[in-house]
Amino acid sequence: MIAIVRAAATAAHMPMAARMRHPSARLGKRPIAAYKACMDHRNVITIEPGKRGGKPCIRGMRITVYDVLSYLASGMSHQEILADLPYLIENDVLACLSYAADREHHLVVARD
Repeated sequence: MIAIVRAAATAAHMPMAARMRHPSARLGKRPIAAYKACMDHRNVITIEPGKRGGKPCIRGMRITVYDVLSYLASGMSHQEILADLPYLIENDVLACLSYAADREHHLVVARD
């Protein structure tokens, strides 16, 4: 059986060698705080129960985080996505990546 558990792990809980390889290590003295300050998706990603089935959307529009991540996964560049969806801005695409990273960071799969 697989259970999903929330984890509060941060880079500080990693071994020193792993912390140095962690992407946030390049951001300076306070890597986690600097990362969160520049990649805050909470002002961009919205969840409304009556819109797209309650899935996370971008700035209240009907384009979901999943849509943007799917385009990126299929090989589209940021510029191609922005050309196809002119109402999005670069920060919207980055917010989708930040949202996905945040979800992955807090999700741990535990097996019994």
